[in-house]
Amino acid sequence: MRKILEKCPACQNDVIVTHLRCTRCTCEVIGQFQPTIFNRLSPESLAFVETFVRLRGNIKEMERELGLPYSTIRNRLDDVITELGFVTGDHSELEAAQSASRRDVLDRLESGEITAGDAAEELRRMK
Repeated sequence: MRKILEKCPACQNDVIVTHLRCTRCTCEVIGQFQPTIFNRLSPESLAFVETFVRLRGNIKEMERELGLPYSTIRNRLDDVITELGFVTGDHSELEAAQSASRRDVLDRLESGEITAGDAAEELRRMK
């Protein structure tokens, strides 16, 4: 199932959800529902956050479970923070974070963790 759209595909304005339906009994609810900030996350980032929360933010456990080094875990966490819109600091910090994120994507491509198409899509979203 696709995730809720955050922006209008035609004009990029914010959208609201107005219709919900139960997958079991087909009960329908009509109203105005606002997506959460977590709807901004890519599927990969959402899975990362779920793992992070399940492991209570223990980066050492995340290193073990994901088989990734500390620096990659930190970079992914920084990416999530940026995706959620919580970036703070000056412009050079943002550029450094984006550069680290691009390096992380290329590292994952090189290790075979993601495909070239996945890497291209992630890099395109970073612009």
